[in-house]
Amino acid sequence: MQRDGDQQRLLDEEQQQQQEAEEQQDEPMLGSEQRGFVPAFSPQYDVDDDERCLLVRERDRDEVVQLTNAPSAGAALTYCVFYLLGIGTMTPWNFFVTAEDYWKYKFRNTTLNGTHPEEELTPLQKSFACDLALTATISGTTFLLLNAVYGHYVSLRAKMLGTLCTILVLFGVTTGFVEVDTDRWQEQFFLITLIIVVILNISSATMSGALYGVAGLFPSEYMTAVVSGQALGGILTALAFILVLAFDAGPSATAFVFFIMGALLIFFCIVCYSVMARQAYFKYYLDGGDKFKVISALPSHSRSDESGVPLEPILKQVLGKIYMQAVCLALLYATTLSVYPSVTVLMQSENSASHTEWSDVYYLPVVNYLFFNCGDYFGRLTAGWLECPRSQQTTLLWTVVRVLFVPCFLCSNSSEHHFLPTLVQHDYTFMAMIIAFALSNGYLTNILLIMAPRSVDQHEKELAASIMAASLSVGMAVGLLLSLAFVQML
Repeated sequence: MQRDGDQQRLLDEEQQQQQEAEEQQDEPMLGSEQRGFVPAFSPQYDVDDDERCLLVRERDRDEVVQLTNAPSAGAALTYCVFYLLGIGTMTPWNFFVTAEDYWKYKFRNTTLNGTHPEEELTPLQKSFACDLALTATISGTTFLLLNAVYGHYVSLRAKMLGTLCTILVLFGVTTGFVEVDTDRWQEQFFLITLIIVVILNISSATMSGALYGVAGLFPSEYMTAVVSGQALGGILTALAFILVLAFDAGPSATAFVFFIMGALLIFFCIVCYSVMARQAYFKYYLDGGDKFKVISALPSHSRSDESGVPLEPILKQVLGKIYMQAVCLALLYATTLSVYPSVTVLMQSENSASHTEWSDVYYLPVVNYLFFNCGDYFGRLTAGWLECPRSQQTTLLWTVVRVLFVPCFLCSNSSEHHFLPTLVQHDYTFMAMIIAFALSNGYLTNILLIMAPRSVDQHEKELAASIMAASLSVGMAVGLLLSLAFVQML
């Protein structure tokens, strides 16, 4: 009997221990051993540097907590480098295109002494601008699309440092050609220049797609830094162009300064990115950033595996989540590029008949380039501060309404009007249109690029941002084609 009593007591103790273990497993544990992780997909919040922040919210009726332990060191440096890389994505190419007088000089009629404004353009001069735009657009758009689909097979280091080094070498070669006499082999130089343009835009597109993808992994202000940096690069280019006009430098000297500035900027980007890549803050978000932990889930939300989500993003699923933002971004840039700068550059001052220095020299560079880039820049900054609207339908509505700018610009004061009437005749009206057009472009660009990564899970953010970059490029290509038709309509 004593033996039976001891066995019964041991069985009771074992059952009690099992019950206590089951109760402990049912309790929400906030330690790192908890299995139910769901990647972060909501906007990031500011947290104290020395403590772990737990933010509770509801997702599909599942109660979760956000765990963030981002290191404080390196946050400001990462932000500044993202800003610099944003400048570096477009500014070198802007310098390349802005040296228009240099390219005309290289492809001039060498049988005539000197250059004359009234001189008839050579076949190479006539075709260069069009060929430049087509090769740049086709190569850039193609590789942005390829980056969105296959970019995850290439390391980030190769997509960033590899392309930046390639761009630096290309600018070195282009700068060297400034001092080379190419008059006897203009056709070969024309072909070499187009090959450089193709490789340059392939590298720039790959780097831009990678940069957008990485920025999508970080809090929203880092995406604002990238897109604001791009607009700031436009301002710097416009100011450089105006200074060149003021000093009345020769085409070769101007091009040499532009290309050297572009090369120095790319070199600085390489150095700064190499430093940023070693920062713990950068590595934290690159490795996944903040996490969400499931406290309680509905039975229908149970997962079949421990991680809760597949490790590799699925293109079809990501497109299904952000197709509205992608369509809006493509429409936004198709609208912008359809009239800017191909149509707006044909506008003239209402005082053009007086032939003043303002109307003949500075009107278009200041109004068309400087005003637009400043408006675009402040629009992107404002969007980063306000971050509204957050509704996809509202954003689509504003993007569609913005199309009304197109007929207004087509009917502005231009010396090229043959078919359309001139309804906008005053300079101040045209300036107001340019500023509003630019502000809306910058504002909606940043809003859409912020919205897309927030609409997907953490492991899908990089792909979502790359898709948005590809959509932007597709919109630019469509806008370029529309601009050719609109110029003929004038």
